[in-house]
Amino acid sequence: MSNFKIFSSGLVAIALSLASGCTPTTPHDQTTSEVPSAQSVRTTETPSATISPTASPTTSPTTSPTTSPTASPTTSSNTSGQNSLSSSDREFMTKAAQGGLTEVQLGELASKRGTSKAVKRYGQRMVKDHTPVNNQLKQLAAKKGVTLPTSLDTTNQQVKQSLSELSGAAFNREYLNQMLKDHQNDVSAFQTEAQQGQDPDVKAFAAQTLPTIQKHLQQVSYLINHASSTGTTTPTSTP
Repeated sequence: MSNFKIFSSGLVAIALSLASGCTPTTPHDQTTSEVPSAQSVRTTETPSATISPTASPTTSPTTSPTTSPTASPTTSSNTSGQNSLSSSDREFMTKAAQGGLTEVQLGELASKRGTSKAVKRYGQRMVKDHTPVNNQLKQLAAKKGVTLPTSLDTTNQQVKQSLSELSGAAFNREYLNQMLKDHQNDVSAFQTEAQQGQDPDVKAFAAQTLPTIQKHLQQVSYLINHASSTGTTTPTSTP
């Protein structure tokens, strides 16, 4: 009886399924689930960490120009101006120094051996005026790189020796004549340099010193003319 009921139920189920057009599911089918594969899907499109930036520009400045200033001009300058000094300027400075030394040494001699007040005063004036001029010329020569004489040359040394052997009116006369000749030459040389000198410093020195030398020339000319008009010189002491 029970078997009949089971059979009848199966037939009903079959009939219902045929009427609905569906396939009955068995208990086994219901327990069957769509379990995904145990192998998990892995993304294969992982970016490679070893990609080298081959397209990036190199940072080494191989094409940069060299910075060594090989073509730059030298910065050394000739501050002393010795290379630019003309031969005429050098010659003037040398002669001016020689004349200055001579006038100082002969002036010292006149202040000792002169037998008139005028001659003694003139000799002292030569020492007083030419000593600072000589020092100024030394400074200028050091700036220009010129070596000046420090002693009398042969000609002026002979003049000094000759005057040293004289005394009284003979000494006065010869000393004044020598100063007249020296200052005539000096005035001419200083005028030329002041007008035609090439170096501005040497030219300025000549122009600055010229009035002093011109005054010396006027003074010695007066002394000689005064002695000639009177025919005598006033002695102050014996040599």
